[in-house]
Amino acid sequence: MYVGLKMLRDFVKVTPQTLVKDAQKQLEDSKLWMLLVVDDEGKLVGYVRKEDISAALPSIMTSLEKHELNYLMSKLTVEKIYRTDIKTVTPETEIEGAADMMYEMNLAGLAVVDTDGELIGYINRSVMLDVLSEEMGYREGGSRITIEVDDRSGVLYEVAGVIANMKMSIISTGTFFYNGRRVVVVRIDTEDPSPVAAALKDRGYKLVSPEDFSGEWA
Repeated sequence: MYVGLKMLRDFVKVTPQTLVKDAQKQLEDSKLWMLLVVDDEGKLVGYVRKEDISAALPSIMTSLEKHELNYLMSKLTVEKIYRTDIKTVTPETEIEGAADMMYEMNLAGLAVVDTDGELIGYINRSVMLDVLSEEMGYREGGSRITIEVDDRSGVLYEVAGVIANMKMSIISTGTFFYNGRRVVVVRIDTEDPSPVAAALKDRGYKLVSPEDFSGEWA
């Protein structure tokens, strides 16, 4: 999956002249973690986060009278608080690469630009969560089987072969590595996974459940 296939195209943007109080309302209404800031020509110049707005508001709430505070709030613009260290990706970027970039840098979102550097989209944490749910096949129903396997080549091929021999369809697969344990998660198109589970056990595979990991979060 690529960023360009999942990026938001219609999203709220602000300019440096946007009032901070208006930007705050747009964040709340759009349920975004940050807003991209563009100039009068629509060129990307930076971003402003919820945290930036929250930090800016108390900074002027010292010993001011209420009318003085309201006056300052009516004048405070995004130009005073927005950040310019904006991170961008292209639509060809692999979605998992964008997700890793957001995780490593603790980013609320990424601007998507074309080869000319023009802003064409936006991708955020909500999109990433949607992709996770989609790629794991959660919304398609079926049943989930979790298997602990040896970390070797050919495992997915073998597991898929067992399921195919039982005339079952695989909705999705995923692999995870945790504390030296390789775990394969397979979602199959059936409401009763017990025959598949039994067949995998007969082939020597170890099926695991939350109880097998309960010691990790106890």
